[in-house]
Amino acid sequence: MAHILKTLNSWFWWENIWMPINCTWAHFVDRDGLVFPKPHQLYATIPYALVLLIIRFFSERYVAIPLAKALGIKNVRRVKPQPNPVLESYFRECSKHPSQSEIQGLAKKCNCTVRLVEKWFRRRRNLEIPTVLRKFQEAFWRFSFYLTSSIAGFIFLYDTLLPSQYWYYMAEISFYWSLLFTLGIDNKRKDFLAHVVHHLAAIGLMSGSWCGNYVRLGTLVIFVHDTADFWLEAAKMFNYARWEKTCNMLFIIFSIAFFITRIILFPFWILRATLYQPTYYSTTPVIAYFLFNGQLLILQGLHLYWGYLIFKILRRFIFLKDLKDDRSDEEEEDSVTDNEEESTKNGNKNGCGSSKHLLTCSHH
Repeated sequence: MAHILKTLNSWFWWENIWMPINCTWAHFVDRDGLVFPKPHQLYATIPYALVLLIIRFFSERYVAIPLAKALGIKNVRRVKPQPNPVLESYFRECSKHPSQSEIQGLAKKCNCTVRLVEKWFRRRRNLEIPTVLRKFQEAFWRFSFYLTSSIAGFIFLYDTLLPSQYWYYMAEISFYWSLLFTLGIDNKRKDFLAHVVHHLAAIGLMSGSWCGNYVRLGTLVIFVHDTADFWLEAAKMFNYARWEKTCNMLFIIFSIAFFITRIILFPFWILRATLYQPTYYSTTPVIAYFLFNGQLLILQGLHLYWGYLIFKILRRFIFLKDLKDDRSDEEEEDSVTDNEEESTKNGNKNGCGSSKHLLTCSHH
């Protein structure tokens, strides 16, 4: 087993994969005061990611929540629907949005009124949508990281010393690891899969550029991405606080920054440098050339996809004065009063209280 792992390791670090002609790993050994990136340093990104998760927990709890309250965001508790195995099974296995005829059939099966079945499905769907406060907390954390990273990136671009680049890389890779770790509990959007692909591509690109000593280029790619993102997260926070004018202004700034950095600078400067300039120095590109550029092109494809979504939002804002994110689900309001629901629990003949499938209401 040890021999197999050693062989795989030698294949993975084969110089023909990573290095141009007449260049070997020996050229990247520390010497004469020069310090080079080392692949084993990337192992630290996993524990660093856990540290970021701890920092995120405390910042969301002790900074984001008080800030949300100051902005007028209330912590509204969701009302759980009464436990009903029949409706729960239908919700999970058939449809979260049953048709009117299906609702009537479920009402007869559960001995419930149609309105109560409709209310049950509304409340059950709402349970899967994060509260406004939870969305604000997530946006606050991302805003804090992207803003800090943008400032640090701007400073580190003028610093050619490895220690600053090291911490810049470790923080960024760890951050995207932490986002992958929390994908299951973070606010889910319709472009969930695009985010998974983006995070994996980002980790792969940053790790690969660190191993291959493409640190300067990697720093530029990171900086170009982060400088637009914190504007978006700021717009989200004010949107959740219903500061409409501030949200609109921040989103417009984000859109301008996004199109400049990711639709113009990234493809026409950075991709141009990675795709064409290496051919000036070698007519036989190494495998890493195709791996890195393939991931960069995936990122650019995501940029075009998100740019299309942003353009749709901007167009609707300009013509309809409506600035709504299509990726997020909206919470539905209950149309049946709590008094009516209470009467059904007390045995009303039109209610669900007599059904053997319906348990007592849970108050959480």
